[in-house]
Amino acid sequence: MGQWHKSGCVLCAQNCGLELLVEDGKIVKSRPDKDNPRSEGYACRKGLNVRYHQYPKDRLTEPLKKVNGKFEPVAWDQAISEIAEKMQAIHKEHGPRALAYMGGSAQGGHLEATFGLTWLRNLGSRYYYSSAGQEFSDSWWLFGRMLGKQYNVAAPDEHAAEVLIAWGWNGMMSHQMPQARKTLRAISKALDKMLIAVDPRKSETAAIANMHVAVRPGSDALLLKAMIAIIVEKGWEKAEYIQANVEGWNAIKSWFEGFDYKSAIAACELDLGQILEFCRILATKKWCVHPDLGLYMGRKGVYSLYLLNVLAAICGRFCVRGGNVIPGFVVPMGFHADERDPKTWRTMATDMPPVAAGSFPPAVMPEEILSDNPRKLRAVYVSAVNPLRSYPDSQAYEEAFSKVDLLVVNDIAMTETARLADYVLPCRTFYESYDGTFFPNNFPEVFFQIRKPIVEPPPLCRESSQITTMLADKMGLTPEIPQELKEAAKGDRLTFGAKLMEFAGANPDAMKVMPLVLAKTLGEEWDSAALAAIWGLFMTAPKAFRENAARAGFEPGLDMGDRIFQALMDNPQGLWVGIVDPDENLSQIKTPSGKVEVVIPELEEGVKALDAKSESVDMVMPKSFPLILHAGRHMDYNINTLMRNPEWNKGKRACTVAVHPSQAEALGLKDGQQVEVFTEAGSAQGELQTSDQIREGTVLIPHGFGLQYGDEVYGLNVNHLTKNTHRSTLGTPIHRFVPCRVEAV
Repeated sequence: MGQWHKSGCVLCAQNCGLELLVEDGKIVKSRPDKDNPRSEGYACRKGLNVRYHQYPKDRLTEPLKKVNGKFEPVAWDQAISEIAEKMQAIHKEHGPRALAYMGGSAQGGHLEATFGLTWLRNLGSRYYYSSAGQEFSDSWWLFGRMLGKQYNVAAPDEHAAEVLIAWGWNGMMSHQMPQARKTLRAISKALDKMLIAVDPRKSETAAIANMHVAVRPGSDALLLKAMIAIIVEKGWEKAEYIQANVEGWNAIKSWFEGFDYKSAIAACELDLGQILEFCRILATKKWCVHPDLGLYMGRKGVYSLYLLNVLAAICGRFCVRGGNVIPGFVVPMGFHADERDPKTWRTMATDMPPVAAGSFPPAVMPEEILSDNPRKLRAVYVSAVNPLRSYPDSQAYEEAFSKVDLLVVNDIAMTETARLADYVLPCRTFYESYDGTFFPNNFPEVFFQIRKPIVEPPPLCRESSQITTMLADKMGLTPEIPQELKEAAKGDRLTFGAKLMEFAGANPDAMKVMPLVLAKTLGEEWDSAALAAIWGLFMTAPKAFRENAARAGFEPGLDMGDRIFQALMDNPQGLWVGIVDPDENLSQIKTPSGKVEVVIPELEEGVKALDAKSESVDMVMPKSFPLILHAGRHMDYNINTLMRNPEWNKGKRACTVAVHPSQAEALGLKDGQQVEVFTEAGSAQGELQTSDQIREGTVLIPHGFGLQYGDEVYGLNVNHLTKNTHRSTLGTPIHRFVPCRVEAV
């Protein structure tokens, strides 16, 4: 008989609760966990197939070193010693700007980032690249300017709203909200609520929406300017809210006064009456908005997102119930970096600042490696991420990684990126180790779950956090730890905590590497650097979190952090560990004025220039590439590159080139035939699929394919069709507006 274990899904940021059946030491089945307080028995088919993630054919089980173009097994000590020696030599000759860490992007575990950043910063480098910079550079930069901190990501308070707007978001497929399908269906069916989808195509979300605004691809910024102009003309702004909580509206209001919104709406290929009704709803209802890649990675995305925030500000929808609120955190998702500060690093070749909560956009890394600048990147430590399939322009990454002085990859499988590495280090999977995530997906509650190991790892596999600790230790970053402290780690945690504070008091530099100290003490006792760091996070939680925890029922006191940690260990399904005071959400705005600041001088010229005539000209596609590729379609059949075994999609049309039936007919193509897609970046072949969900003139290809599994390549790699230079000024790839053409093979 097998045993069911409570755990969580590691395939997307919702981390739905799962129960996993283990038989003979192997996960054989998963089902939704009804006891998980956040997901309450909700899960999608991805989580129900998570065993395919756990057991890839190309699992890494021992450290590997590339010798004469081929990988050879090496002992851990040899691998770590050689990597440390090479890193130190590069650091000594070229300085800290030669080193970069690419990680912190896992959907199932965030402790790896704690250790990666500790290693990087204590070497003097700031070159941290993550998937946040892939998708959120424009958005988080805007939140930094308008709400005061880049990690102040204002999320929709959908349960308290009368209207939820899905703008460029297909939540029925991408989820990105607790119990997404259940919630979206409930809103669309409720007599006193409304779901509005703004999407060029009839997506699964648009299909159930009460209103579908089928905006022309690439015209979102123009539409938003027109909508603000309507609000201004009708006098529908929330004057009292603006007076109390918005700074700078009078300085930019003239941008919208007298704007020809009728021509703009026509250029967006929309009905004026529908948009007037849309604006009336925004002026009279409690609404919140969930933007997604349709805006983040869309044409003129930074202007779309900026204008959407301005719209929310003048309608009084920031930091109020049913609006877009700043959720509570166990710890923030990243850290704030202001590019106006002269101390903030910029990349040497592309002059790019860290704008996604302290991380740089991956799109620029190939140029940073291939540059002739003497301070270019020369060594990259890639942790639990696969840039060769996750980030734009696979060809550019292949060239860059083939020329970098040192490439080290730790992962669970021999990924496309790992194949290019000098050293490959084998990780434990998320179900072989302790870990947790810090996604702020709820309001006002704050959720956390310590996911425990439920199956044994291969003997030579280590936690990603342990691997980074080993490397940092070998490079001399860990202070000498007295035997007394190591002995204390074997006993009572509070006694250990007191000894740890004594040690830190006597060794001030120890605080800079505290995760490493915890890993070398508690972590060695628990065989988990990550679990030791989790305990440390709760023990040193800031005042705001402790106040939220008290509202959730945890008694204040010096040992509160330890008691929360123990409660989480005792409740593997996860717990509400905090409750935000919803009436004080405006106090979370950290701008100099303490208000939503809507003046961003860098965007003034671009917003003023938006008009129907110029946009209509700019959106005409070139003859050589007359169609618009949406590079990265969310479906039930893809999940980044985390599911490498194609068996989980056996019998499904998982990776296709999707077009509207009339588009196929015009091109002389038929459903099911092989076609070739051409872009500026290159070409790739795949199976054509026709669907009336797709808008005419557009092509949809899912992400997460083109995976080498054993001797086979599974699906089409859409990032073979994207240029890393096709990006916003802040580094976000423009994946939702890639000019292309489609031909028969």
